[in-house]
Amino acid sequence: MTSELSKLSKQLATVVEQAGRAVVAVHARPRFSSSGVFWKPGVIVTAEHAIRREEEISVTLPDGKNTAATLVGSDQGTDIAVLKVESEGVVLPPVAAPAPGNLALSIGRSADSGVNATLGAISAVSGEWRTWRGGKLDHYIRLDLTMYPQSTGAVVVDVEGNAIGIATPALSRIAGVAIPTATLNRVVEQILASGQVARGYLGVGLQPVELPDHHKGLIVLSLGENGPAAKAGVLIGDILTSLGGAAIADTEDVQNAVESHGVGQKLAAGLLRGGVAQTIEVTIGERPRRD
Repeated sequence: MTSELSKLSKQLATVVEQAGRAVVAVHARPRFSSSGVFWKPGVIVTAEHAIRREEEISVTLPDGKNTAATLVGSDQGTDIAVLKVESEGVVLPPVAAPAPGNLALSIGRSADSGVNATLGAISAVSGEWRTWRGGKLDHYIRLDLTMYPQSTGAVVVDVEGNAIGIATPALSRIAGVAIPTATLNRVVEQILASGQVARGYLGVGLQPVELPDHHKGLIVLSLGENGPAAKAGVLIGDILTSLGGAAIADTEDVQNAVESHGVGQKLAAGLLRGGVAQTIEVTIGERPRRD
């Protein structure tokens, strides 16, 4: 038993050493640094919520040197930010979503103590998951491991050193999660191309209501000023029953319909107004970015 534990300990130490070559400390908020990982040569991905300023950002590289970093863009919905630096860096191989019970390491870095590692398990894995910020992750990967301030944006790896994603405490009130590699690949490409992830919206405040014959809809309680729905002629008190030809029963259905069509596309909105069925064509707008 002692021999097996010794082997595991040495293996984990090796994984931390190797994966740590891809991890940097990110200095973009007061008091505490966060972590980031080279996702492509010269491109670092980190947690968006830990980026508190857009200028004078620096990172501590694996060799201990500090270098300036440029914020390319970020996405609040998935808690992803992308930085560029004048360093190629080491890029870790990705791995598909792990299974519950698999061991996982969170590997971050600070300027003072160097590489920081915590060990735990993947406690839950599921399919697509929408965060409370409105973004969609390709997988829900819940982490059962300690997260220190420097663990924010740290790379999460399996016991072979393959990247599962990056760690964040900001997307779930239950536990830390790993933003999966599939989501990182998708969002990073969009940010590198345009500096942000364009998210569509209708500009309506909705609440589910029961309709006759056991059907459901969403009553319009508020309208964003000059928003897409208001411009299309939607009124407060209208009851949305379908979008894009698909019945809707909750706000998740609305978000899915908007995301499946995209910004600038027209969406047929079926609604009841005074008990009379109507169809209004709404052009999906781009959700304004929060400051």
